Amino acid sequence: MDVTLHLAQDPEADALLGRSPLAALTGMLLDQQIPMEWAFKGPETIARRMGTDDLDAHDIATRDPEEFAALLSEKPAVHRYPGSMAKRVQTLCQYLVEHYDGDAEAVWRDAGSGAELLKRLEALPGFGKQKAQIFLALLGKQLGVTPEGWREAAGAYGEAKSYRSVADITGPESLVKVRAHKQEMKAAAKAAKAQPKKG
Repeated sequence: MDVTLHLAQDPEADALLGRSPLAALTGMLLDQQIPMEWAFKGPETIARRMGTDDLDAHDIATRDPEEFAALLSEKPAVHRYPGSMAKRVQTLCQYLVEHYDGDAEAVWRDAGSGAELLKRLEALPGFGKQKAQIFLALLGKQLGVTPEGWREAAGAYGEAKSYRSVADITGPESLVKVRAHKQEMKAAAKAAKAQPKKG
């Protein structure tokens, strides 16, 4: 893995995401209830505060939970909810150590099909179906991981030339398009909720 991503809109943070499978997975895990750039800058911030230039699943998995939470809580905090997110990051790393010997890339390296890869991603702690599909689309569209049927497994997020998620962000212009799509989806969901129920 050595590509240039533009998810954090920060050169150092994006460089880490592009070369570190664990950083990319961690950024995806953090990507909820905060702006996307903030989430994907998180892995680089965590690595820097740990005094390393990459994340290590074994190291994170065995850290004292309170110390690790304090690390994420330092100002500026890595997430709006640094305590609960520290726990999630550690749980993810513990799972990777247990099932993949701490090698995040092993989650997708030998996946025989898109469906199998989606299943593996959905099994990760903190990854529901939507998050797993978005990450699968990111792997296929930007990281060259394209097992047979990956687009189908990623659902709408796998569609070519769509601007639905982080998988489609390749720079400031596409970021604007994805943001606009998300706003539209939110507005549509809000409008649907406001509709009176037909009885």
